[in-house]
Amino acid sequence: MTTNARSRCLSLTAVGAGLFSVFAAGCGSGRGEAESQMTSYSNSENKTDTANLFTVPPDQMAHIQVVTVEKSNVPRVLHLTGAVAYNAFKTTPVFSAVGGPVQEIRAEPGQNVHAGQTLLTVASPDYAAARSAYLKASSAFQLADKNYQRSKDLYEHKAIAERDLQQVESDRAQAQADLQASEDTLRALGISDPESLVKAKNTGQIAVIAPVRGVIVERLVGPGQLLQAGTTQCLTISDMSTVWVLVNVYQKDLAYVRTGDMVDITTDAYPDVFRGKISYIADALDPNTRTLPARIVTENAGYKLKKDMYVTATVQAGALRNVLTVPDAAILRDTENQPFVYVQVGPNQFARRVVKVGESQNGRVLVQDGLKEGERVAGDGSLFLQFKNSLQH
Repeated sequence: MTTNARSRCLSLTAVGAGLFSVFAAGCGSGRGEAESQMTSYSNSENKTDTANLFTVPPDQMAHIQVVTVEKSNVPRVLHLTGAVAYNAFKTTPVFSAVGGPVQEIRAEPGQNVHAGQTLLTVASPDYAAARSAYLKASSAFQLADKNYQRSKDLYEHKAIAERDLQQVESDRAQAQADLQASEDTLRALGISDPESLVKAKNTGQIAVIAPVRGVIVERLVGPGQLLQAGTTQCLTISDMSTVWVLVNVYQKDLAYVRTGDMVDITTDAYPDVFRGKISYIADALDPNTRTLPARIVTENAGYKLKKDMYVTATVQAGALRNVLTVPDAAILRDTENQPFVYVQVGPNQFARRVVKVGESQNGRVLVQDGLKEGERVAGDGSLFLQFKNSLQH
């Protein structure tokens, strides 16, 4: 290779190295910018509306009402969930005292019935046997009574011996005992006037009557169904003018619930408020739910409350004294539904602070943690602050 050729080769090598350096530098610079942009994007994605401090222009402060955190007495209100049940003290299951197939049903669920009303009829061999025994006993007693009256007259006229009169008298007493036993059997079957059977037509059917007045809330048999005497329940009658509301009281609230406390009952089904009274509190907690069962007797105007209907029982349980409260408007919620407030830390500066709140009463919320007495927070206009904060950050 000549000297000129070697010189050209060295020149091209130097130029290539320079171009490589420039290209490498350019690539390095591009990667650094990309990483910087990604980092910036990531940081912007991680930013939320939880900034500690931000400023509101003085001319916009008129949109915000600043209130002072103060102590007050708040009514302690317990909301207990429960369900409606029949008043067991005024609910009666109806059984048939005789066995046999159901012939006719004369009452249906929802119907008001009175004590003594016929609910259904049963074709009962038991009743037929009891009726027959009564008729025989009645006839035997009438004959024995006539023999006694005749023998008594004969004895008074010295026509028979005293021993004969005593025998007739004994026969009459036995017949009378048999008659009374047969009458008692019929009364146990629901026949209040056995003597009426003497002239009544024998249909072989006996009526099952209502033992109490009330509403038929259940019918458990159908026509033709075979009943077992004293075993098969036919219907259920309940006085629906009052019902029970069965609720569960949490362990932390036990000290504030007492027998005799008045309760307001509400349900999603009606706008009405039903009045009740706590009549019973159990002596032991439910081991599964760790709650204490309680029973509320509730007036049921218009029979609106139905069995198994879900209700809420509101109990006024005294008051919480000297607790911190803020207006309802001061409490906001973040994307995770956590409550927070905007605390004023300067003339036109606010900081966002997470708080723990309780129930709201009369437009004020109980603050359990996160604020101190005397601090100032945004009330009406807090939504404006939340929007302003999101724009600044």
